[in-house]
Amino acid sequence: MEEVSIIIAAHNAAQTIARTLASLVSEKEIIGEVLVVDDCSSDATAAVATETALRFALPMRVIKSSCRDAGGSRNLALEQARCPWIYMIDADDLHLEGGLRALLAKAGARSGIDMVVGAFRRRLDGEERSTKMPGVYTASGLANACAYLDGRIRSIAVGSALVSRRVIGETRFPVGLAYDEDTLFWARVIAKASVAVVRQPIFIYFVSAERSDDRFTVRSAGRFLEWRLALRRLRSCGIAERSLKVREGLIALKIARVHYARGDFAKAARFLNVAEAAPRAGANVWRCMRYRLKVTLRRRFSAPVAQPQRA
Repeated sequence: MEEVSIIIAAHNAAQTIARTLASLVSEKEIIGEVLVVDDCSSDATAAVATETALRFALPMRVIKSSCRDAGGSRNLALEQARCPWIYMIDADDLHLEGGLRALLAKAGARSGIDMVVGAFRRRLDGEERSTKMPGVYTASGLANACAYLDGRIRSIAVGSALVSRRVIGETRFPVGLAYDEDTLFWARVIAKASVAVVRQPIFIYFVSAERSDDRFTVRSAGRFLEWRLALRRLRSCGIAERSLKVREGLIALKIARVHYARGDFAKAARFLNVAEAAPRAGANVWRCMRYRLKVTLRRRFSAPVAQPQRA
């Protein structure tokens, strides 16, 4: 009954990976292999993972990587995975008991299901905030991919989805991006998959707000252009141009909000220009308007006051 390959991309995760691996032990009967990709770690990540796997008799092996990129590390494991189902989780998150069995049971409940998405619990800076539920998927994979990109379906967190190795095929994570590489990967998979959902939380997603926001402030213009180029490659999947442009606006608005929060109102205004140029609907129209007003007021009242000239 060993049906699932577990993929864990890890970088300097010695402090957390034992806990992550231990959270999978209750699912051991259906786990065929655990592939821990140790990506350029300078700590004892591999040693801690190996000791933990031996203690719990998990079928684990460590793959050494020099990708310096979570997506690249996952790609390396996808090349080597041998089980019919793939489950990915990050090295600092926690799987919830019974979650993997629930996903696998749903996958087997009806023929032709390629992917099952579950709910997840989100813990922000140590405080549990909410349970994020999966969205509503239709029979059309392409329609689902469009809805996923333009925000009409809840984002999939790595750790909340079970995917058949067959439907993944040659699809891989884009590499070298500072953010949103997971979304681009899932969009490609969803476009060709029959998706089912379970309402049960599958894992706990640990988020650091500061670390998450930092990605948007370092070399923000260059990183955005790199990401946009990768986004536009989704045209090859048949995804509608409008959905790509909506996604572009959503990410630009997110970057604008981070710059605003950190006091860089000029950069916030520039990314708001991009967000406002993209197709928008409903709440996003109001979000853009609200941030435009806030940025305008803050720039006006934080501008230096001109000193009078002496005679």
